[in-house]
Amino acid sequence: MSGLKIAVLVPDGAADRPLDVLGGRTPLEAANIPNMDRVAGDGMTGTAATVPAGLPPGSDVANLSLMGYDPATHYGGRAPIEAANLGIDIPDGWTAFRCNLVKTDGNVMLDYSAGHIGQADAVRSVEALQASLGDSETRFYPGKSYRHVLLVKGDLSSVQCTPPHDITGEPMAPHLPRGDGASRILGLMDSSREVLAAVEGTPADMIWLWGQGGRMELENFEALHGVTGSVISAVDLVCGIGRLAGLTPVEVPGATAYLDTDYAAKGRAAVEELEKGDFVFVHVEAPDEASHMGDAAEKVKALERFDESVVGPVLRHLGSRTHPFRLLVAPDHPTLIRTRTHDGAPVPYAVCGAGIVPSRARVFTEAEAARHGPHFDRGWMLMSKLTSLADW
Repeated sequence: MSGLKIAVLVPDGAADRPLDVLGGRTPLEAANIPNMDRVAGDGMTGTAATVPAGLPPGSDVANLSLMGYDPATHYGGRAPIEAANLGIDIPDGWTAFRCNLVKTDGNVMLDYSAGHIGQADAVRSVEALQASLGDSETRFYPGKSYRHVLLVKGDLSSVQCTPPHDITGEPMAPHLPRGDGASRILGLMDSSREVLAAVEGTPADMIWLWGQGGRMELENFEALHGVTGSVISAVDLVCGIGRLAGLTPVEVPGATAYLDTDYAAKGRAAVEELEKGDFVFVHVEAPDEASHMGDAAEKVKALERFDESVVGPVLRHLGSRTHPFRLLVAPDHPTLIRTRTHDGAPVPYAVCGAGIVPSRARVFTEAEAARHGPHFDRGWMLMSKLTSLADW
């Protein structure tokens, strides 16, 4: 199997549970996804536990698993991963926080993304925060849209924080940071209100801090798996894992990490990367965003666009070449329409290509994957299996 090409395609949060609004079907069951169905039918489908017991079911933990790293030994918070992709060095003795620009009414979390704030408004907002609240022990760094990074001097890793996307529509008070050092974080969050109120045009009225941790390192992906390549994602978190692993993040014009992302551009970029190299990891955020909105119809639409414009072109490209390949489709974690947040249940996967014995599944769905197998109790082992030269 010399020259094996490998593609990993990740529809973030695609897995779900049956919904009355979809006639008792999950979004995967309701969607028209012939290319993912073909991967499952021509190859093998099963399930993988990407979130180890005791860890939060976030995209940080789950994508670490999908990239072949055991989160139980490698996870150190979301913010350090995003900081890595932004080129932010975390000094020894400092803590990085994910800094969301959010919209509230003063008591209730209305929108964890401040209406998916535009980049220009976001940058102006973060620059104002740095000018007013930044000092020798506090530094704000702009990221993308509502996702930014704060560095604070001191070890604040034990502060208990809640992701804002977990509390949409809920009172904030029960979910505010707590524990040793929380007063400092709360002070910054409170002070941000006055700063953002003076930023003309911004839809954000405060910051929300969470996902903290110190400097993080990963073993080299090529050393672990014998292959190297690139990561395609509009999300700093996913690109950050890739960068820490020694993979090359690829910026795709038109990729927004939202429902309006350019799926076709991501599909074309994936094909280009496979022409140049042997491995590509493609992540699309849209199904997850639709889930956080509680919009089943938009989630189905996002899955169909992902299937048509990402899975289809990559599958056709790999199938048209003479070199052996493997293609894996898998969500990182379930994101439930009903609760509008992440879930730690195992995810379905489908894989086809060289050395894959067909399981003859009919479709790519949660139920069909659970019916067939194999099941990976340690989801992070899925990558090792994918990149090995042994038959499945």
